[in-house]
Amino acid sequence: MMQKITLLLSILLIASACKKNNNAEKDLIKKADWLIGNWENKTNLGTLSENWEKVNDSTFKAKSLFIKDKDTIHNESIILEQKGENLNYTTTIIGQNDNKPIRFQLNEDIENELIFENLKNDYPQKISYKKTSKTSLTTQISGLQSGKSSSEKYNMVKTK
Repeated sequence: MMQKITLLLSILLIASACKKNNNAEKDLIKKADWLIGNWENKTNLGTLSENWEKVNDSTFKAKSLFIKDKDTIHNESIILEQKGENLNYTTTIIGQNDNKPIRFQLNEDIENELIFENLKNDYPQKISYKKTSKTSLTTQISGLQSGKSSSEKYNMVKTK
């Protein structure tokens, strides 16, 4: 009888450890929950928007558009996906890179900031999102462009 109880406890302990490990793997994407929602940057040049939604426990997706008057100047699809212990940011921009996706990997995980890198990409090599308040964030793309250091920063406001 005691052996059966010991065996049962061992099985439960192993099952619990496996379950905890599985949940821990999804913790990384949870740190990006604050991205969920609609974000905008309005300027005289046009409106940049990013609309983030949760697909499931390991995947978020976003649509990024830059619209000037009624023309879509920039059309980008983004997938943020956790695979194991990696958080990947995959972007596909219509009209660039033969419409093929480019993957960036989370390099730095600072509180309220996500920094993704792909040093092999021509430009940008780095994409970051920084939560500045509950209703605002700063996104930045940076790296070397034609051999020179370059950076573009956008302050986004949450619209819903």
